Order: sequence, then C-alpha cells, then structure tokens
Amino acid sequence: MAVLNVSVVAADHEVWSGEASMVVARTVEGQIGILPGHEPLLAILAQGEVRVTLNGGESITANADDGFLSVENNTVTIVARQAELV
Repeated sequence: MAVLNVSVVAADHEVWSGEASMVVARTVEGQIGILPGHEPLLAILAQGEVRVTLNGGESITANADDGFLSVENNTVTIVARQAELV
C-alpha cells in the first residue's frame, strides 16, 4: 500500500513530519484531500486546519496560514508562515 510522506513546516521550524494515508487542507480555492497517487499540485493555503490521517487511523491537526501546499511523487509539503499542532 502506498503512503504519503508529509512535512508540515513553519517559517522557523518543522512542526511535524512522517508517513500518512491522507492529508486534508484548506486552500484559497476550497478544501482539498490528498491520497497516495495524487497528481502533482501546488496550491496556496487559506487560514485553517491541516488534518493528517496516519496509517493506523489516528489523526494530527495543525493550524496553518499564509503558505502553500505541494504534492509530488507521494510527498506532501506544507509550508506556512505560522503553523502549530492543535
């Protein structure tokens, strides 16, 4: 089973990184869900939650704003001016 390699990064530190089965984030064009095998994507983040669902079903939530989300080759990178785990 394919997994996502996810990094959530604030301007001055890494907030969280690891493997996940799904990522849901708010972009300026609406909410988006990312699963393994997703097409390459670059989106501007809207202020709000980023939910990362781990392979075991647990989830991690971070507040993030003023940044972007990048997807390529099952790697999801979320870079925000401000981000913190909730």
